[in-house]
Amino acid sequence: MKETRTVESVGKIIARFFRENRRMPTYSEMVGLLGVRSKSVVNFWITKLVAAGILHKDAKGFLKPARPSFLLPVVGEVAAGFPSPAEEELRDIISFDEYLITRPDSSFILKVSGDSMIGEGIKPGDLVIVDRGKEPKTGDVIVAEVDGEWTMKYFRKKGRAVILEAANPRYPPVTPRSELRVAGVVTAVIRKYHQ
Repeated sequence: MKETRTVESVGKIIARFFRENRRMPTYSEMVGLLGVRSKSVVNFWITKLVAAGILHKDAKGFLKPARPSFLLPVVGEVAAGFPSPAEEELRDIISFDEYLITRPDSSFILKVSGDSMIGEGIKPGDLVIVDRGKEPKTGDVIVAEVDGEWTMKYFRKKGRAVILEAANPRYPPVTPRSELRVAGVVTAVIRKYHQ
């Protein structure tokens, strides 16, 4: 067992396996994943993860993520135009973490203030997921520091020049005078309608 292992690092290894395989690893698989020699060491880490509230065991002793609310059933589709019956049959189970965040190690969340991106459907109070490892392309919504001020705008590259544009005609385009530091590309927007 590695001395530097922590509950958080072991939790990340198991979470990565869960995202990639859509199931929890078996104890045998965890031996290899954690680089340990026996299932008793795996059991030691499972006990720690359960105590930390990262995992929990159900009534039958099966391990599950401790936040089951992120695992919701997908029961069908619904038309956004004219109403049509939606069949309520279980199609799949979806994890919002998995659906919204493809690269959790390089992603973070910001709360939106201001209305400069309202034409893109990004409103004050929304949460945006930002991937700091994604290279921005023309048309992407980015979060950047421009001449010492932080902003969220469309990224536009014209030749060698970079222009940041709002999705609200009230705001003029921004051309960095001396400094542009892109913090990341917005990959998802989350809005909560009711508490």
